[in-house]
Amino acid sequence: MKIVVLDGYTENPGDLSWEGLKKFGELKVYDRTSYTDSPLIAERIGDAEIAIINKTPITKSTIDSCPNLKCIAVLATGYNVVDYVYAKEKGIIVQNVPTYGTQIVGQFAVGLLLEICSHYGYHSDTVKEGKWENNIDWCYWDYPLIELYGKTAGIIGLGRIGQATAKILNAFEMKVLAYDVFESEAGRKVAEYVSLDELFARSDVIFLHCPLFPSTEGIINKNNIAKMKDGVILINNSRGQLVVEQDLADALNSGKVYAAGLDVVSTEPITSDNPLKTAKNTIITPHISWAAQAARQRIMDITVDNIKSFVDGAPVNVVNR
Repeated sequence: MKIVVLDGYTENPGDLSWEGLKKFGELKVYDRTSYTDSPLIAERIGDAEIAIINKTPITKSTIDSCPNLKCIAVLATGYNVVDYVYAKEKGIIVQNVPTYGTQIVGQFAVGLLLEICSHYGYHSDTVKEGKWENNIDWCYWDYPLIELYGKTAGIIGLGRIGQATAKILNAFEMKVLAYDVFESEAGRKVAEYVSLDELFARSDVIFLHCPLFPSTEGIINKNNIAKMKDGVILINNSRGQLVVEQDLADALNSGKVYAAGLDVVSTEPITSDNPLKTAKNTIITPHISWAAQAARQRIMDITVDNIKSFVDGAPVNVVNR
C-alpha cells in the first residue's frame, strides 16, 4: 500500500516522527505541496491509496485524477478542504482528528485575553530597552491594566473547547455566559446558557469557539457589534470567517470594541490588505493555538490509529460515512 503526506511540515517540522505510518506501507512525505487547487496535488498522490493532508485541498478534479485513492486522512479536526461529498460518491473515506487540542486551544484563548489585559510582552520589551532603569518613578504602565475578577465573559460555542475555556474563566471568578444551539448538562456546570443577544449585551469579553457553518459565518458583524457593551474585548481562535473583518476593524478604531485577540483570519496566511493588521489594540498570532508539541503528537497518534482502522477494514473518525 502506498501512502503520501502532502503537507506535513506544520504537523511535524522535525520534532515528531512519521515512523508509525511506515508499518502500513510505502510512505512518501512532502513538507508542502499547494494550498490552492493544483495539478501538482494529483501528481504527487499518483497511484497512492492513502493521502494524508492538513490544508492541501482535495477537489473533485484531484479525486478524478487519482483512481487508486481510497482514503483521505486529515491531520486536523476541520475537513472543509476536502470535497468529502464527492469522495463518498467515489467510495473514498475521509477521516479527521476530532479531539486533540481541547486544553491547549482553551489555554491559548485565555492567554490572548491576559496579554490584552496586562501587555506582558510590550512591558518586558520596554524594560529591556531601558525605560525602567531611566524612569522617574519606581514603576510604570503604558496601557490600562484590566482585572478580570467579577467581569462577565460570553462564550459562543460551548463544546469541548468552550467548556475548557469556561473552566479557566471560572477560576478567575468571572461570570460565564454561553450561547450554543445544543445545550448540555456539562455546559450548565461551567456557564449560564443565554440567548445570543443577551450574551452580546452582558459580556465584557466574548470568546468565539463555534464551528464555521452558514449560520455562524460573519456572526461578528456591525449589527451584532452594535448590541455589545462599549469597550468589549473579542477573542477568536476558532475560524477567521466568523468575523466580518472590516466591521471589526471599524469597531476597534472607533473604540466600540476595546481590543481583539485573534489567532485566525479569513484568509491564511494573512493578506497585506487585511484591515485588522492596522486596527487599534489588536493582537494577531499566526494560527498557532493548536501547535503545542503535545497536541501535535496526539494528532500523529490518532492519525496512525485512523490509518490502522482503515487498513483493518473498520475505519473510525469517518466524516463522510
